[in-house]
Amino acid sequence: MEMEKTQREELIEQRINDSETRVFKAVFPGDTNHHKTMFGGAVMYLMDEIAFMTATRFCRKPIVTVSSDKIDFKHSIPAGTLVEFVGKVTRVGRTSLDVQIDVFIESMYRDGREKAITGTFTLVAINENKRPVPVID
Repeated sequence: MEMEKTQREELIEQRINDSETRVFKAVFPGDTNHHKTMFGGAVMYLMDEIAFMTATRFCRKPIVTVSSDKIDFKHSIPAGTLVEFVGKVTRVGRTSLDVQIDVFIESMYRDGREKAITGTFTLVAINENKRPVPVID
């Protein structure tokens, strides 16, 4: 027996779908370290930025990052590749939400892509006094 979704559950589901964020970047030599792969810190900066965009699009309120969970670097990101960052809300609490960021790499000149990095960021909605507020009114 399938239970009907509440209005809040439907709103959350719709906002999750509407807030999924995709950003592409070309990796140039200036973005890389001495191994000719993208700096890990630069990747984490971009992941946090995409998490911020995703969370903001979800709740349309001021938002701050409060933590990041394990970030798995499965593959390095070489210069001369295209990178896609995909942000998706995976958990909605009262004042916080989690955003998973997946990073995919693909060659500029061959078909195919693979997931290189994944991580989760927790963000909190705040008011003008920097106090937590509900992510959904």
